[in-house]
Amino acid sequence: MTRPTSEAEYLASLVPASVRGVSRRTLLRGALGAGTLLAAPTLLAACGGSGGSSGGAATGTVTVGSNQSDAVPKAAIQAVMDAFQKANPGLTAKVNTIDHNSFQENINNYLQGSPDDVWMWFSGYRMRFFASKGLAGDVSDVWKNLSGMSDALKKASTGDDGKQYFVPSTYYPWAVFYRKSVFSKYGYTEPKTLDEFKALGARMKKDGLVPIAFGDKDGWPAMGTFDQLNLRINGYDFHVSLMAGKEAWNGDKVKKVFDTWAGLLDLHQPDSLGRTWQEAAQALQQKKAGTYVLGSFLAQQFGKGAEQDDLSFFNFPEVDSNIGADAIEAPIDGYMMAKRPKNEAGAKKLLGYVGSAAAQNIVVKADPSVIATNEQADKGAYTALQKKSVEFVSQAKSIAQFMDRDTRPDFASTVMIPAIQSFIKNPKDIDGLVNGIEKQKQSIFAS
Repeated sequence: MTRPTSEAEYLASLVPASVRGVSRRTLLRGALGAGTLLAAPTLLAACGGSGGSSGGAATGTVTVGSNQSDAVPKAAIQAVMDAFQKANPGLTAKVNTIDHNSFQENINNYLQGSPDDVWMWFSGYRMRFFASKGLAGDVSDVWKNLSGMSDALKKASTGDDGKQYFVPSTYYPWAVFYRKSVFSKYGYTEPKTLDEFKALGARMKKDGLVPIAFGDKDGWPAMGTFDQLNLRINGYDFHVSLMAGKEAWNGDKVKKVFDTWAGLLDLHQPDSLGRTWQEAAQALQQKKAGTYVLGSFLAQQFGKGAEQDDLSFFNFPEVDSNIGADAIEAPIDGYMMAKRPKNEAGAKKLLGYVGSAAAQNIVVKADPSVIATNEQADKGAYTALQKKSVEFVSQAKSIAQFMDRDTRPDFASTVMIPAIQSFIKNPKDIDGLVNGIEKQKQSIFAS
Protein backbone atom coordinates (compact mmCIF):
# COMPACT_ATOMS: atom_id res chain seq x y z
CA MET A 1 0.00 0.00 0.00
CA THR A 2 1.44 3.38 -1.00
CA ARG A 3 1.45 6.38 1.30
CA PRO A 4 -1.31 9.00 0.83
CA THR A 5 -0.07 11.98 -1.17
CA SER A 6 -2.98 14.31 -0.45
CA GLU A 7 -5.68 15.06 2.06
CA ALA A 8 -8.22 13.44 -0.25
CA GLU A 9 -6.17 10.26 -0.36
CA TYR A 10 -5.89 10.28 3.42
CA LEU A 11 -9.66 10.51 3.69
CA ALA A 12 -10.00 7.65 1.24
CA SER A 13 -8.02 5.48 3.61
CA LEU A 14 -10.76 5.92 6.21
CA VAL A 15 -13.46 4.36 4.05
CA PRO A 16 -14.87 1.27 5.78
CA ALA A 17 -14.79 -1.95 3.77
CA SER A 18 -18.50 -2.46 4.33
CA VAL A 19 -19.40 0.62 2.31
CA ARG A 20 -16.72 0.80 -0.35
CA GLY A 21 -18.55 -0.87 -3.18
CA VAL A 22 -15.69 0.06 -5.50
CA SER A 23 -11.99 -0.64 -5.45
CA ARG A 24 -9.65 1.55 -3.39
CA ARG A 25 -7.84 2.47 -6.61
CA THR A 26 -11.07 3.75 -8.16
CA LEU A 27 -11.99 5.59 -4.97
CA LEU A 28 -8.65 7.34 -4.79
CA ARG A 29 -8.82 8.35 -8.43
CA GLY A 30 -12.16 10.05 -7.76
CA ALA A 31 -10.95 11.66 -4.55
CA LEU A 32 -7.73 12.99 -6.01
CA GLY A 33 -9.61 14.65 -8.81
CA ALA A 34 -11.37 16.88 -6.29
CA GLY A 35 -8.29 18.74 -5.10
CA THR A 36 -4.73 18.58 -3.83
CA LEU A 37 -3.29 18.82 -0.33
CA LEU A 38 -3.09 22.60 -0.30
CA ALA A 39 -5.91 23.53 -2.64
CA ALA A 40 -6.33 27.15 -3.71
CA PRO A 41 -8.38 29.20 -1.22
CA THR A 42 -11.99 29.84 -2.08
CA LEU A 43 -14.87 31.74 -0.57
CA LEU A 44 -17.45 29.61 -2.32
CA ALA A 45 -19.85 27.66 -0.14
CA ALA A 46 -22.01 24.77 -1.18
CA CYS A 47 -25.19 25.87 -2.91
CA GLY A 48 -24.28 29.55 -2.99
CA GLY A 49 -23.12 29.75 0.61
CA SER A 50 -26.19 28.42 2.40
CA GLY A 51 -25.82 24.69 1.82
CA GLY A 52 -28.29 22.14 0.56
CA SER A 53 -31.95 21.73 1.41
CA SER A 54 -34.60 19.08 1.27
CA GLY A 55 -36.41 20.87 -1.52
CA GLY A 56 -39.05 22.57 0.66
CA ALA A 57 -38.99 26.08 2.13
CA ALA A 58 -36.55 26.22 5.02
CA THR A 59 -37.76 28.55 7.77
CA GLY A 60 -38.12 28.58 11.53
CA THR A 61 -35.83 27.21 14.22
CA VAL A 62 -33.33 24.39 13.83
CA THR A 63 -32.10 22.88 17.08
CA VAL A 64 -28.52 21.63 17.30
CA GLY A 65 -27.27 19.20 19.93
CA SER A 66 -23.62 20.03 20.56
CA ASN A 67 -21.04 18.10 22.58
CA GLN A 68 -18.51 20.92 22.14
CA SER A 69 -18.70 22.17 25.71
CA ASP A 70 -15.17 23.53 26.10
CA ALA A 71 -14.80 27.27 25.60
CA VAL A 72 -12.83 27.32 22.32
CA PRO A 73 -14.84 24.80 20.27
CA LYS A 74 -18.09 26.07 21.78
CA ALA A 75 -17.31 29.58 20.52
CA ALA A 76 -16.30 28.17 17.13
CA ILE A 77 -19.62 26.35 16.73
CA GLN A 78 -21.57 29.44 17.74
CA ALA A 79 -19.66 31.52 15.19
CA VAL A 80 -20.69 29.06 12.47
CA MET A 81 -24.33 29.19 13.56
CA ASP A 82 -24.26 33.00 13.59
CA ALA A 83 -22.92 32.98 10.03
CA PHE A 84 -25.57 30.47 8.97
CA GLN A 85 -28.33 32.69 10.32
CA LYS A 86 -26.88 35.70 8.56
CA ALA A 87 -26.85 33.80 5.25
CA ASN A 88 -30.38 32.45 5.87
CA PRO A 89 -32.52 35.22 7.44
CA GLY A 90 -35.57 32.98 7.71
CA LEU A 91 -33.79 30.42 9.87
CA THR A 92 -32.62 30.41 13.47
CA ALA A 93 -30.07 27.89 14.75
CA LYS A 94 -30.49 27.17 18.45
CA VAL A 95 -27.51 25.37 19.95
CA ASN A 96 -28.09 23.13 22.96
CA THR A 97 -24.66 22.47 24.41
CA ILE A 98 -24.22 19.42 26.64
CA ASP A 99 -21.08 18.41 28.52
CA HIS A 100 -18.96 16.34 26.13
CA ASN A 101 -18.78 13.22 28.26
CA SER A 102 -22.42 13.37 29.38
CA PHE A 103 -23.48 13.65 25.75
CA GLN A 104 -21.52 10.54 24.80
CA GLU A 105 -22.57 8.51 27.80
CA ASN A 106 -26.26 9.26 27.28
CA ILE A 107 -26.37 9.21 23.48
CA ASN A 108 -28.65 6.15 23.30
CA ASN A 109 -31.30 7.70 25.54
CA TYR A 110 -30.90 11.03 23.76
CA LEU A 111 -31.54 9.56 20.31
CA GLN A 112 -34.44 7.41 21.46
CA GLY A 113 -36.08 10.35 23.23
CA SER A 114 -36.56 13.78 21.65
CA PRO A 115 -33.23 14.60 20.02
CA ASP A 116 -32.39 17.91 18.43
CA ASP A 117 -32.91 18.29 14.69
CA VAL A 118 -29.15 18.11 14.14
CA TRP A 119 -26.50 16.69 16.46
CA MET A 120 -22.74 16.60 16.49
CA TRP A 121 -21.12 13.20 16.23
CA PHE A 122 -18.26 11.16 14.77
CA SER A 123 -17.41 9.30 11.60
CA GLY A 124 -16.59 5.61 11.68
CA TYR A 125 -18.24 2.69 13.43
CA ARG A 126 -20.18 4.95 15.81
CA MET A 127 -21.92 6.74 12.93
CA ARG A 128 -22.77 3.50 11.13
CA PHE A 129 -23.93 1.87 14.37
CA PHE A 130 -26.66 4.44 15.06
CA ALA A 131 -27.63 4.61 11.41
CA SER A 132 -28.10 0.83 11.34
CA LYS A 133 -30.25 1.03 14.48
CA GLY A 134 -32.61 3.48 12.76
CA LEU A 135 -31.66 6.34 15.09
CA ALA A 136 -30.32 8.75 12.44
CA GLY A 137 -31.87 10.52 9.47
CA ASP A 138 -30.94 9.98 5.83
CA VAL A 139 -29.10 13.06 4.49
CA SER A 140 -28.27 11.69 1.04
CA ASP A 141 -30.01 14.60 -0.68
CA VAL A 142 -27.80 17.06 1.24
CA TRP A 143 -24.76 15.41 -0.33
CA LYS A 144 -26.14 16.06 -3.81
CA ASN A 145 -25.56 19.79 -3.23
CA LEU A 146 -22.25 19.65 -1.36
CA SER A 147 -19.17 20.90 -3.19
CA GLY A 148 -15.59 20.43 -2.06
CA MET A 149 -16.28 17.03 -0.54
CA SER A 150 -14.41 14.14 -2.16
CA ASP A 151 -15.99 10.85 -3.04
CA ALA A 152 -13.87 9.35 -0.27
CA LEU A 153 -15.49 11.64 2.30
CA LYS A 154 -18.90 10.71 0.98
CA LYS A 155 -18.08 7.05 1.41
CA ALA A 156 -16.79 7.70 4.93
CA SER A 157 -20.19 9.28 5.68
CA THR A 158 -22.17 6.34 4.34
CA GLY A 159 -24.07 3.75 6.33
CA ASP A 160 -24.18 0.05 5.68
CA ASP A 161 -27.29 0.55 3.54
CA GLY A 162 -25.48 2.85 1.08
CA LYS A 163 -27.18 6.04 2.28
CA GLN A 164 -25.41 9.06 3.77
CA TYR A 165 -26.00 9.87 7.43
CA PHE A 166 -23.10 12.18 8.26
CA VAL A 167 -21.65 15.52 7.12
CA PRO A 168 -17.94 15.89 8.00
CA SER A 169 -16.61 19.14 9.37
CA THR A 170 -13.12 18.73 10.84
CA TYR A 171 -10.45 16.19 11.71
CA TYR A 172 -7.31 16.15 13.86
CA PRO A 173 -4.33 13.85 14.46
CA TRP A 174 -3.21 12.09 17.63
CA ALA A 175 0.52 12.31 18.36
CA VAL A 176 3.02 13.15 21.13
CA PHE A 177 2.86 16.89 21.78
CA TYR A 178 5.50 19.10 23.35
CA ARG A 179 6.59 22.74 23.69
CA LYS A 180 9.44 23.72 21.40
CA SER A 181 10.85 26.13 23.98
CA VAL A 182 11.09 23.33 26.59
CA PHE A 183 12.90 21.01 24.17
CA SER A 184 15.25 23.83 23.22
CA LYS A 185 15.97 24.79 26.83
CA TYR A 186 16.98 21.26 27.84
CA GLY A 187 18.47 20.13 24.53
CA TYR A 188 15.88 17.40 23.96
CA THR A 189 15.38 15.78 20.55
CA GLU A 190 12.36 13.94 19.19
CA PRO A 191 12.64 10.20 19.90
CA LYS A 192 12.20 7.75 17.04
CA THR A 193 11.96 4.52 19.07
CA LEU A 194 10.31 3.54 22.33
CA ASP A 195 13.71 3.05 23.98
CA GLU A 196 14.64 6.60 23.00
CA PHE A 197 11.29 7.81 24.39
CA LYS A 198 12.00 6.08 27.70
CA ALA A 199 15.48 7.61 27.81
CA LEU A 200 13.97 11.03 27.13
CA GLY A 201 11.50 10.46 29.95
CA ALA A 202 14.32 9.62 32.35
CA ARG A 203 16.10 12.87 31.41
CA MET A 204 12.91 14.86 31.92
CA LYS A 205 12.50 13.37 35.38
CA LYS A 206 16.02 14.47 36.29
CA ASP A 207 15.20 17.94 34.99
CA GLY A 208 12.17 18.15 37.27
CA LEU A 209 9.52 17.62 34.57
CA VAL A 210 6.68 15.14 34.38
CA PRO A 211 7.70 13.13 31.29
CA ILE A 212 4.16 12.42 30.02
CA ALA A 213 1.15 14.49 31.06
CA PHE A 214 -1.82 12.20 31.69
CA GLY A 215 -5.46 12.55 32.68
CA ASP A 216 -8.16 9.88 32.40
CA LYS A 217 -10.91 11.04 34.72
CA ASP A 218 -13.34 10.96 31.79
CA GLY A 219 -12.38 7.43 30.75
CA TRP A 220 -11.69 7.88 27.05
CA PRO A 221 -8.31 9.73 26.82
CA ALA A 222 -6.25 6.69 27.86
CA MET A 223 -7.78 4.75 24.98
CA GLY A 224 -5.50 6.79 22.74
CA THR A 225 -2.38 5.44 24.46
CA PHE A 226 -3.62 1.88 24.06
CA ASP A 227 -4.31 2.53 20.37
CA GLN A 228 -0.86 3.99 19.75
CA LEU A 229 0.86 1.06 21.43
CA ASN A 230 -1.29 -1.54 19.69
CA LEU A 231 -0.62 0.05 16.29
CA ARG A 232 3.13 0.01 17.00
CA ILE A 233 3.31 -3.50 18.51
CA ASN A 234 0.76 -5.42 16.42
CA GLY A 235 0.14 -3.24 13.38
CA TYR A 236 -2.85 -1.57 11.77
CA ASP A 237 -4.58 -4.70 10.41
CA PHE A 238 -4.59 -6.43 13.79
CA HIS A 239 -5.76 -3.23 15.50
CA VAL A 240 -8.74 -2.83 13.18
CA SER A 241 -9.61 -6.50 13.50
CA LEU A 242 -9.37 -6.31 17.30
CA MET A 243 -11.68 -3.29 17.39
CA ALA A 244 -14.17 -5.20 15.22
CA GLY A 245 -14.31 -8.04 17.73
CA LYS A 246 -12.52 -10.47 15.44
CA GLU A 247 -9.42 -11.02 17.60
CA ALA A 248 -8.99 -12.35 21.13
CA TRP A 249 -8.35 -9.76 23.79
CA ASN A 250 -6.73 -12.38 26.02
CA GLY A 251 -4.17 -13.44 23.43
CA ASP A 252 -0.43 -12.81 23.68
CA LYS A 253 -0.58 -9.82 21.31
CA VAL A 254 -2.88 -7.76 23.51
CA LYS A 255 -1.06 -8.89 26.66
CA LYS A 256 2.13 -7.47 25.16
CA VAL A 257 0.45 -4.11 24.64
CA PHE A 258 -0.57 -3.85 28.29
CA ASP A 259 2.80 -5.19 29.45
CA THR A 260 4.62 -2.53 27.40
CA TRP A 261 2.29 0.15 28.71
CA ALA A 262 2.92 -1.00 32.28
CA GLY A 263 6.60 -0.33 31.69
CA LEU A 264 5.78 3.28 30.78
CA LEU A 265 3.42 4.15 33.61
CA ASP A 266 6.18 5.48 35.85
CA LEU A 267 6.73 8.19 33.23
CA HIS A 268 3.06 9.21 33.32
CA GLN A 269 1.65 11.99 35.47
CA PRO A 270 0.47 10.29 38.69
CA ASP A 271 -3.12 10.22 39.99
CA SER A 272 -4.44 10.41 36.44
CA LEU A 273 -7.91 9.07 37.23
CA GLY A 274 -8.68 12.25 39.15
CA ARG A 275 -7.53 14.56 36.34
CA THR A 276 -9.30 15.66 33.14
CA TRP A 277 -7.45 15.90 29.84
CA GLN A 278 -7.77 19.67 30.06
CA GLU A 279 -5.96 19.72 33.40
CA ALA A 280 -3.26 17.43 32.01
CA ALA A 281 -2.87 19.68 28.97
CA GLN A 282 -2.39 22.63 31.30
CA ALA A 283 0.63 20.87 32.81
CA LEU A 284 2.15 20.91 29.33
CA GLN A 285 1.03 24.49 28.78
CA GLN A 286 2.62 25.56 32.07
CA LYS A 287 5.87 23.74 31.18
CA LYS A 288 5.50 21.34 34.08
CA ALA A 289 5.25 18.34 31.74
CA GLY A 290 7.50 17.49 28.82
CA THR A 291 5.11 15.65 26.51
CA TYR A 292 1.47 14.59 26.18
CA VAL A 293 -0.03 11.79 24.06
CA LEU A 294 -3.32 13.28 22.86
CA GLY A 295 -5.14 14.74 19.89
CA SER A 296 -4.24 18.16 18.53
CA PHE A 297 -7.35 19.56 20.23
CA LEU A 298 -5.12 19.99 23.29
CA ALA A 299 -4.08 23.25 21.61
CA GLN A 300 -7.40 24.63 22.88
CA GLN A 301 -5.72 24.92 26.28
CA PHE A 302 -3.01 27.17 24.80
CA GLY A 303 -3.35 30.84 24.01
CA LYS A 304 -3.60 31.76 20.34
CA GLY A 305 -0.46 33.23 18.86
CA ALA A 306 2.86 32.73 20.65
CA GLU A 307 1.72 29.86 22.91
CA GLN A 308 0.20 27.80 20.12
CA ASP A 309 3.19 28.60 17.89
CA ASP A 310 5.38 27.04 20.59
CA LEU A 311 3.41 23.79 20.39
CA SER A 312 4.65 20.95 18.20
CA PHE A 313 4.46 17.16 18.07
CA PHE A 314 6.16 13.98 16.91
CA ASN A 315 4.80 10.63 15.82
CA PHE A 316 4.40 8.02 18.56
CA PRO A 317 7.75 6.19 18.45
CA GLU A 318 8.44 2.84 16.84
CA VAL A 319 8.30 -0.22 19.09
CA ASP A 320 8.98 -3.01 16.58
CA SER A 321 11.02 -2.30 13.45
CA ASN A 322 9.07 -5.00 11.63
CA ILE A 323 5.86 -3.07 12.25
CA GLY A 324 7.22 0.45 11.92
CA ALA A 325 5.47 3.68 12.83
CA ASP A 326 3.47 4.61 9.75
CA ALA A 327 -0.01 4.00 11.22
CA ILE A 328 -1.68 6.90 13.04
CA GLU A 329 -5.07 8.03 14.30
CA ALA A 330 -6.94 11.04 12.90
CA PRO A 331 -10.64 11.12 13.90
CA ILE A 332 -13.29 12.96 11.85
CA ASP A 333 -15.99 15.06 13.56
CA GLY A 334 -19.19 16.29 11.97
CA TYR A 335 -22.97 16.41 12.11
CA MET A 336 -25.91 14.01 11.83
CA MET A 337 -29.66 14.50 11.65
CA ALA A 338 -32.40 13.07 13.85
CA LYS A 339 -34.51 10.27 12.40
CA ARG A 340 -37.60 12.49 12.60
CA PRO A 341 -36.45 16.11 12.91
CA LYS A 342 -39.05 18.72 13.80
CA ASN A 343 -37.65 20.99 11.07
CA GLU A 344 -36.30 18.70 8.37
CA ALA A 345 -35.94 21.37 5.69
CA GLY A 346 -34.10 23.65 8.09
CA ALA A 347 -31.94 20.80 9.37
CA LYS A 348 -30.83 19.88 5.86
CA LYS A 349 -30.15 23.51 5.03
CA LEU A 350 -27.92 23.72 8.08
CA LEU A 351 -26.14 20.45 7.25
CA GLY A 352 -25.36 21.75 3.78
CA TYR A 353 -23.88 24.87 5.32
CA VAL A 354 -21.67 23.20 7.95
CA GLY A 355 -20.18 21.05 5.20
CA SER A 356 -19.26 24.08 3.11
CA ALA A 357 -15.85 25.70 2.82
CA ALA A 358 -17.28 28.97 4.16
CA ALA A 359 -18.43 27.35 7.40
CA GLN A 360 -15.27 25.34 7.88
CA ASN A 361 -13.10 28.40 7.34
CA ILE A 362 -14.85 29.90 10.35
CA VAL A 363 -14.32 26.79 12.48
CA VAL A 364 -10.61 26.32 11.80
CA LYS A 365 -9.90 30.02 12.34
CA ALA A 366 -11.75 30.08 15.67
CA ASP A 367 -10.24 26.72 16.71
CA PRO A 368 -6.76 26.30 15.17
CA SER A 369 -6.41 22.84 16.71
CA VAL A 370 -8.47 21.19 13.94
CA ILE A 371 -8.36 20.80 10.14
CA ALA A 372 -11.17 21.38 7.63
CA THR A 373 -12.49 18.41 5.66
CA ASN A 374 -13.75 20.50 2.73
CA GLU A 375 -11.03 20.66 0.07
CA GLN A 376 -12.05 24.22 -0.86
CA ALA A 377 -11.32 25.54 2.63
CA ASP A 378 -8.60 28.19 2.89
CA LYS A 379 -5.59 26.16 4.00
CA GLY A 380 -3.32 29.08 3.20
CA ALA A 381 -4.55 30.69 6.43
CA TYR A 382 -3.61 27.70 8.57
CA THR A 383 -1.30 28.09 11.55
CA ALA A 384 2.03 26.24 11.65
CA LEU A 385 0.43 23.54 13.81
CA GLN A 386 -2.44 23.02 11.37
CA LYS A 387 -0.06 22.84 8.41
CA LYS A 388 2.09 20.29 10.24
CA SER A 389 -1.03 18.27 11.05
CA VAL A 390 -2.04 18.15 7.37
CA GLU A 391 1.47 17.05 6.40
CA PHE A 392 1.53 14.46 9.18
CA VAL A 393 -1.64 12.68 8.13
CA SER A 394 -0.66 12.84 4.45
CA GLN A 395 2.49 10.84 5.18
CA ALA A 396 0.74 8.05 7.10
CA LYS A 397 0.34 4.68 5.45
CA SER A 398 -2.66 3.62 7.54
CA ILE A 399 -5.07 5.76 9.54
CA ALA A 400 -7.46 4.63 12.26
CA GLN A 401 -10.14 6.73 13.95
CA PHE A 402 -10.02 6.04 17.70
CA MET A 403 -10.95 3.14 19.94
CA ASP A 404 -14.40 4.45 20.85
CA ARG A 405 -15.09 5.16 17.16
CA ASP A 406 -13.59 2.02 15.63
CA THR A 407 -15.47 -0.40 17.86
CA ARG A 408 -19.00 -0.81 19.14
CA PRO A 409 -19.92 2.16 21.36
CA ASP A 410 -21.38 -0.12 24.04
CA PHE A 411 -18.18 -2.17 24.17
CA ALA A 412 -16.05 0.97 24.40
CA SER A 413 -18.08 2.57 27.18
CA THR A 414 -19.14 -0.38 29.33
CA VAL A 415 -16.07 -2.60 28.96
CA MET A 416 -12.98 -0.71 27.84
CA ILE A 417 -13.31 2.44 29.95
CA PRO A 418 -13.51 0.54 33.27
CA ALA A 419 -10.95 -2.04 32.07
CA ILE A 420 -8.31 0.55 31.18
CA GLN A 421 -8.93 2.50 34.37
CA SER A 422 -8.59 -0.73 36.33
CA PHE A 423 -5.28 -1.37 34.56
CA ILE A 424 -4.02 2.10 35.48
CA LYS A 425 -4.85 1.40 39.13
CA ASN A 426 -3.32 -2.08 39.10
CA PRO A 427 -1.08 -2.89 36.10
CA LYS A 428 0.14 -6.17 37.62
CA ASP A 429 -2.85 -8.42 36.87
CA ILE A 430 -2.80 -8.31 33.07
CA ASP A 431 -4.03 -11.89 32.68
CA GLY A 432 -7.10 -11.22 34.80
CA LEU A 433 -7.67 -7.95 32.95
CA VAL A 434 -7.64 -9.34 29.42
CA ASN A 435 -9.62 -12.46 30.33
CA GLY A 436 -12.35 -10.22 31.72
CA ILE A 437 -12.35 -8.07 28.57
CA GLU A 438 -12.56 -11.11 26.29
CA LYS A 439 -15.47 -12.61 28.21
CA GLN A 440 -17.49 -9.39 27.99
CA LYS A 441 -16.51 -8.87 24.35
CA GLN A 442 -17.92 -12.23 23.35
CA SER A 443 -21.21 -11.45 25.04
CA ILE A 444 -21.57 -7.96 23.51
CA PHE A 445 -20.51 -8.82 19.97
CA ALA A 446 -22.82 -11.85 19.96
CA SER A 447 -25.84 -9.59 20.57
